[in-house]
Amino acid sequence: MMTAISQNLTAIQTYITQAALSAGRAPDAVQLVAVSKTIAAEEIRRAIEAGVTVLGENYIQEARAKFKQLSTLPAAWHFIGHLQTNKAKYAVRQFDLIHTVDSSRVAKAINREAAKIDKIQKILIQVNISKEETKSGIETEKVAELAEEIVHLEHLKLKGLMTMPPFFNAPEKVRPFFRRLRETRDQLRQRNLPGVDLTELSMGMTGDFEVAIAEGATLVRIGTAIFGERA
Repeated sequence: MMTAISQNLTAIQTYITQAALSAGRAPDAVQLVAVSKTIAAEEIRRAIEAGVTVLGENYIQEARAKFKQLSTLPAAWHFIGHLQTNKAKYAVRQFDLIHTVDSSRVAKAINREAAKIDKIQKILIQVNISKEETKSGIETEKVAELAEEIVHLEHLKLKGLMTMPPFFNAPEKVRPFFRRLRETRDQLRQRNLPGVDLTELSMGMTGDFEVAIAEGATLVRIGTAIFGERA
């Protein structure tokens, strides 16, 4: 018997496949990050059993508690929330990819903690494409400067960029922000930074992931469409 989560997951994966094919992309070029903030560990367990392979968490303390219960299950953990430097050691110990590096200070804190456990921590630079004061992220114009600093941090591996655009009820209104992130990535690639492959674009959520995929997203962060509305 299919659970609501498994039914939702099947539907989302179908939409992702269709969006990728419509954009002339391979469906497996887009990875689903199931956003599990505020979701109980047992619900997350059911999602993993239904086929979720990547979990996205926003809060370090909450994620640590869940990780203790679920770490033996076959899923990668991504950190997608704002990271305080004093929580860097916990992020490095638990997460395969940190999406939200937005300053030299944060990058250095992560590098320092990764060095302690001899880990190469994969990261994305979070870009505030919309320049909203309420959102984290580095300004587009400063991305290259931060990327060049990261290259010299031996325990970091820069994999790409992430953004959170403004909220619109109409997904098409978000398209220019996604396009701008892709263009920023493409410009950064031209610098041929050593050890940087920039394969990942983390953008798109439940309401706009299809447009994000059309603009090149490789990681789409979807929670509500899998787990339902949060309380």
